[in-house]
Amino acid sequence: MKILNIVTVTAALLFAGAAVAGPQCTEASQTEWMPTETMKQRLIDQGYTIDRFKITDGNCYEIYGEDKNGVKVEIYFNPVSGDPVKERRND
Repeated sequence: MKILNIVTVTAALLFAGAAVAGPQCTEASQTEWMPTETMKQRLIDQGYTIDRFKITDGNCYEIYGEDKNGVKVEIYFNPVSGDPVKERRND
């Protein structure tokens, strides 16, 4: 019975982790990526305020901040092209 419970809990944790995981943005080597400072400046030029900028396990640039209208955003970007891959707004 304990083994069944351990398997059930393990499966539930794995499923929960997959459900909240971010997108896979690129398979390109980091040598092909846009420099982080260039990406940050591009976003600032577009009116974003960046509270947090990070590189995800899915090889994305991810920002938490606000858009030019002050709406909170979480956006994943392809680090090679700079194109948005997934976006969440909290309006």
